[in-house]
Amino acid sequence: MKFKCQQNLLSNAINMVSKAVSSKTTLPILSGIYFEAMNDSIKVIGNDLNLSIETSLPAEIIESGSIVIPARLFSELIRKLPNDLITFDINDNCVVDITCGDSNFKIVGLPGNEYPELPVIDENNSFLIDRELFANMIRQTSFAISQDESRPILTGALLEIENGKFNMVAIDGFRMAIKKAIVKTELSRKAVVPGRTLNEINKLLSSAEGKGDLRISFDDKQVLFSTPELKVYSRLLAGEFINYNQILPNEYKSLVITDTDQFLTAIDRSFLMARENKNVAIKLEIKDDIIKISSNSEMGSSMEKVHIKLEGHDLEIGFNPKYLMDALKIIDSEAIKLEFVNNVSPCIVRPQDNDNYTYLVLPCRISK
Repeated sequence: MKFKCQQNLLSNAINMVSKAVSSKTTLPILSGIYFEAMNDSIKVIGNDLNLSIETSLPAEIIESGSIVIPARLFSELIRKLPNDLITFDINDNCVVDITCGDSNFKIVGLPGNEYPELPVIDENNSFLIDRELFANMIRQTSFAISQDESRPILTGALLEIENGKFNMVAIDGFRMAIKKAIVKTELSRKAVVPGRTLNEINKLLSSAEGKGDLRISFDDKQVLFSTPELKVYSRLLAGEFINYNQILPNEYKSLVITDTDQFLTAIDRSFLMARENKNVAIKLEIKDDIIKISSNSEMGSSMEKVHIKLEGHDLEIGFNPKYLMDALKIIDSEAIKLEFVNNVSPCIVRPQDNDNYTYLVLPCRISK
């Protein structure tokens, strides 16, 4: 096996697939990166059996073949080389001879034919979505994915497709985020994708130079996210996701409309005081077109006032300020709607100008 490629292109490819390389594995070959030279490109894969990332880069192929090279050592070496042409010559004993300018290195690899094969997923069970839209869906829901491994199904987000409607839902037991989109597909599917997978895809899509659509393909146990330059395979989480529609209130008794940034900055300042106390709750007093936001701790107290438009009853309710701030930071709307039933029922937060995003947050007790 022998090929030549540019340092910067190789370094970028290694950075992409390294997210799926495990440093702690019972299979030593999975701590390496798979390279396959064929035609006029190099296929590059990282795989930890739960998450796999594949990309490719153009190269001059002198002799085709495959090899697995230790990821940590190889990535550090390539990163430190100048942006120049690199020549790779791999012998039958899997010794990788690397030449770049006046530098030469030898690394012992493993046979490529021992590397686990990636799953084959039927792209007929798939749909297309704009990659920027999908990245935004992740951004607006992933923070509500549970970190509690005792409830594994909630450590992922539900992807739900039916009648051209695509929903992404995340729940952690204290709040729930729902982002909706319209896609052109007749596919009907529900699948729970691990939070780790979605976060890695978001990073990859954000750093990628390409535009256009992302294809999402399913089988019973796997999902594939693919673009012309990238493929991400992931195992799905097993189990039944919560029926989230049953959690959403059917009506509200109080509706508040207010400026998103003003409400966020007021809560942020109140959080400075609230976090000094083990009880991090802030109190919202809603009355006469004003929200009073107050917090108390042994260090002192705070009071903020934000102008609102109120429809319905006055209300006094407490929240964990972080849970409110997490949603307010990602809502792309100048104004928000807050829907309340009473001071012990969940609050619904939505953008004022559309219903494509819904955030539910549970209230908490406030000290008198």
